[in-house]
Amino acid sequence: MIDVYDATTRSAVMRQVKSRDTTPERRVRQAFTRLGARYRLNRKDLPGSPDIVMPGRRLAVFVHGCFWHGHDCARGGRIPKANRDYWVGKVGRNRARDQAALAALADKGWRVETVWECELKDAAGLEARLADLLRTTAP
Repeated sequence: MIDVYDATTRSAVMRQVKSRDTTPERRVRQAFTRLGARYRLNRKDLPGSPDIVMPGRRLAVFVHGCFWHGHDCARGGRIPKANRDYWVGKVGRNRARDQAALAALADKGWRVETVWECELKDAAGLEARLADLLRTTAP
């Protein structure tokens, strides 16, 4: 299947895909704020540059898009028909990078949690999960 955009337009479209301050990240941060948690964003000195970091609790939280990180839900399991080999490799590299970051953080004594984009559909469930997380990682 041929791309519907020329190379210049495709490049412009892909530039619009953000890596920080995404809607899922903002929703998780809002939930943490409602729960009274204090946090830092995108700490570059930690492996994987976690989206949300609570240094006093030694807690790092990654907010992953299901498609980009190959989650086992319906959206994450979808592989585009166009350029299939590229996307399979891309998601595979993302997953390998994620695993390396999780292992490196665990080796440094950090607790790591991943919040998936599909979990945001149940706002009450997400807030309950984050509240439990805060209770179990008290400073």
